[in-house]
Amino acid sequence: MARFAIDLKEGKIADNSTDTIIGIDLGTTNSLVAVVRNGKPEAVRGEGNKHTLVPSIIHFSSGGDIVVGDAAKDKLIEDPHNTIYSVKRLMGKSFKDVQNYEQHFGYQVIDDDTESLVKIRVGNKFYTPIELSAEILKSLKSRVENELGSVVSKAVITVPAYFNDAQRQATRDAGKLAGLDVLRIVNEPTAASLAYGLGKQDAQTIAVYDLGGGTFDISILQIQDGIFEVLSTNGDTFLGGDDFDRSIVEFWMKKNNLNPENISQNKHLSQQLRLKAEEAKKSLTSADHFTEKVDEIDCSISRSAFESLITPFVNKTVDSCRQALKDAKLKVSDIQHVIMVGGSTRVPLVKNTVGQFFGREVYDKLDPDEVVALGAAIQADVLAGNQKDVLLLDITPLSLGIETMGGLMDTIVPRNTKVPVRAGRQYTTSVDGQRNLKIAVFQGERDLVEHNRKLGEFILRGIPPMPAGLPKIEVHFIINADGILKVKAKELRSEMEQAIEIRPTYGISEEEMGKMLMESIQHASEDMQVRALLEARNEAKHILLSAQKFLQQNDEILSEAEKATTLSLAKSLQSAMEGEDKDLINKAIQDINEFTAPLAHRSLDKAISEAMKGKKV
Repeated sequence: MARFAIDLKEGKIADNSTDTIIGIDLGTTNSLVAVVRNGKPEAVRGEGNKHTLVPSIIHFSSGGDIVVGDAAKDKLIEDPHNTIYSVKRLMGKSFKDVQNYEQHFGYQVIDDDTESLVKIRVGNKFYTPIELSAEILKSLKSRVENELGSVVSKAVITVPAYFNDAQRQATRDAGKLAGLDVLRIVNEPTAASLAYGLGKQDAQTIAVYDLGGGTFDISILQIQDGIFEVLSTNGDTFLGGDDFDRSIVEFWMKKNNLNPENISQNKHLSQQLRLKAEEAKKSLTSADHFTEKVDEIDCSISRSAFESLITPFVNKTVDSCRQALKDAKLKVSDIQHVIMVGGSTRVPLVKNTVGQFFGREVYDKLDPDEVVALGAAIQADVLAGNQKDVLLLDITPLSLGIETMGGLMDTIVPRNTKVPVRAGRQYTTSVDGQRNLKIAVFQGERDLVEHNRKLGEFILRGIPPMPAGLPKIEVHFIINADGILKVKAKELRSEMEQAIEIRPTYGISEEEMGKMLMESIQHASEDMQVRALLEARNEAKHILLSAQKFLQQNDEILSEAEKATTLSLAKSLQSAMEGEDKDLINKAIQDINEFTAPLAHRSLDKAISEAMKGKKV
C-alpha cells in the first residue's frame, strides 16, 4: 500500500494513496467530513483545530477564485450576488420545482432552456447545483487529506431519506466531479442510528427526527441483529432552520414597518438581517430575549414571540411523524428511541414538541450537527471491511411502474419497498404483428399515469411478428443499494432485450411528493372506478379483435344466423365500450362470450379433426 507525506514548505500532500474511506454529511447549511480512527468515528476539524462544521457556502471572487466555508460566509454581506448558499435545496430539481421558492434564495435561480436542470447565475456564468456541491466536497476532501496526510479518493455520502432517484444521482455526480469515488449513498437517519451504536443492541424500533437548515425528514427504522431496515419515511426538502430565520426577518420587518420589496432588492441589508436572524435563533435556545440593531433597525425578539412564529413549521414536522408511523403501521408506543439530528433540533420548542408527541425523552447526547457524518464514517468503515455486523436496508419513497393499455399505471415496485430490490412482470402485445413496444416508466400512487411523474421511456425493438397476445415480454425493475433504478425489457421467445438506467435531470419536490400521496388517498375511490372502466374497455377491445378474427377464420362452419348474432353482439359491445358504464361493458362481454363459446368449441373440434386425418391414435 502506498503511503503519503506532506510537503511542509508547500503545505501540499505528496502523491501516495491509502484505502481510507471517508464519511461525508453534505448539508444544506453546514457540511462536514468524518473518519474512523482507532476504531472510533471522529469529525475532522479544520486547520488550527477549528470547529468541525464547514458552512455550505461558495463565493466567486472577481478574479475567478472560488472559496468555500467560513471565508465564503464572510462574503455574504459584502458580496451577496456572488455568494451561493443552501444549494442542497436545488439538487436534482428543475426550475418548475423551485420557482415558487425563488424568494428563499438571495441569488438568481434560472432555467436556461438547454436542460431541465435548474442553474444558478453568478456574474455571466451559469452553474448547476451539482457543480456547486462538488466545490463543497472538494473543500471537505482537502480538509481530511490535510488531517490524515494522505490523499483520499473514496467516500460514503449521506442524503435525506426522502431524496428521490434524481437527487441521489445528482449527489453521486457531485462526488465524482470532486474527485471522489462514491461507494455508497446512505440515508441520513440510518447514519445517525449507526452513530448511536443502536445496531449492536437488542431488537428495537426507532424514530430519527432530522431537522437541518433546509431539509426535514422523519424515518422509522427497525434494527435487529445489526440489520437496519427502514420501515417508512416522510419529510420536506423545503422545511428547516432557514424557514425559522426567515420568519424572524419578516417579524422584524413588520415590527419596523419596512417594505419587504425594498429589503429584498437591497442584497447587502437582506443578508445582514438573515445572518442576524440566525444569530438570534441560536441565542434564544438559552436566552429569553435577543436585542440588537442592524443599520438602526430594531432587531429584538423574545423567545415566546420566536416560538409563536415557528410553531406552524414545528407542527408540520409532527404531521410528517404521524404519517410516517401510519405508513409503518405502528403506534407511538411502539417506538423505543427518538434520535434528534440537525442543528435546528437544538431549538427548545422543537425538542419539547417532539418529546411530547412520542411520549419519551429524546436522544440528543451526540452533537446533532455531527451525528450523521459520524454514522457515514462508520458505514465507510463497514465498506472497508473493518466491521462485518452491520447491514443497511433502505426503501423506495414512491411506487414505480409502467404505463399499460388505456393509460393505466401498473405498479411493479410498491412504495416503501426495501432496496436493493429486483421485481418483474410479464406482458404481451395488443396488436397482431407488433414489432416495437414502448416501455414508459412512472413514479406515483395514482391509477392513471397522467396523474403520476414520468421518469423515462425506451422502446423494445425487433419483436418477431406474432399474433397479439403471443409474445412474452418480461419487464424488470432493478434498484441498487443507492436507490438508482434500472429497467430492463426482454422478449422471451426471441431473446430481444433493451435496458435503460433512469437518470432524469430533475426530481420531484417533497411538497409535490406529499401532494401526490395525499391525492392518491383522496381520489382512491374515483381512481378505482376509472381503473375498472379502463380495464373493462381494454378487455372489450381484445374480445372485439378476437371476434373479428374468429368470423374470418370460421366463415364456412358458421350459419348465417350465428354470424348475424355474433356481429350484433359485437356491435352492442362496441356501443357499450364507448359509454361510461363498466357494468354494461362487462354484461356485453359476458353475452358475447356465452354465445360464442359453443362456436369456438366446434371450431376447435374441426381443427383437431383435420390435424388428425389419416393418422392412427
